[in-house]
Amino acid sequence: MVVWHLLDDPNARFEDLGSDFYTRRIDPERRKRSHVHQLEALGYKVSLEPAAA
Repeated sequence: MVVWHLLDDPNARFEDLGSDFYTRRIDPERRKRSHVHQLEALGYKVSLEPAAA
């Protein structure tokens, strides 16, 4: 619990990381490799091409 740690430690400070914290941390290439690997593990042959604009 964040509240307990903030109340327990007088030197602790809360820093709001922002609503897009996790979105900014996502590496699109890493996600792409992970999804391809998961599909290949299920027996699919995967080839990717960019979506038409």
